[in-house]
Amino acid sequence: MNIYVGNLAYGTSEDELRNAFSAYGEVSSAAVIKDKFTGESRGFGFVEMPGNDEAQAAIAGLNGQELGGRTLRVSEARPREGGGGGGRGGDRGGRRNNW
Repeated sequence: MNIYVGNLAYGTSEDELRNAFSAYGEVSSAAVIKDKFTGESRGFGFVEMPGNDEAQAAIAGLNGQELGGRTLRVSEARPREGGGGGGRGGDRGGRRNNW
């Protein structure tokens, strides 16, 4: 199960995130999301746990708990929206007169 972890302290490392969740079971991956320009944490991350029961226990156990001086917001991650985004939008109907 993919788990969203919000309100992370900006200094939280992926190892710290992994350690917090590993108390509840196996952790496949832990990622702190970083700004692509500055490389600094954006204050949230994702943890992947293969066992649903363990993941649910981690969500229940860590949501509202403190890590690095901040109160965590932990929930099941929502699926990504859309199909890649980007692009220029294309024709929106209506044409301009080409005089």
